[in-house]
Amino acid sequence: MSETIPASPDADLRALLADVLGLTPARAAGFTVQTPLFGALPELDSMAVAGLFTALEDRFGFVLEEDEIDGDLLETYGALLAFVARKQGHG
Repeated sequence: MSETIPASPDADLRALLADVLGLTPARAAGFTVQTPLFGALPELDSMAVAGLFTALEDRFGFVLEEDEIDGDLLETYGALLAFVARKQGHG
């Protein structure tokens, strides 16, 4: 019997960003907690934000409430990662 080791929120989020935004895995792997997202990544424009939010809900199994969505959420990779970890109960 094999056990499945759950991936970290970090690995899952990097994969999701690569998938949704069409980034190479290497580019997503290079993100640090200070990497700016919205306004800095041309792939993350206002049209991509809705798709990203839907993908976050689907991949991580939570619901984004309207009051949780603000400019700080997508300011940096670290801010988005901390949010995902909190929603999953890791932080």
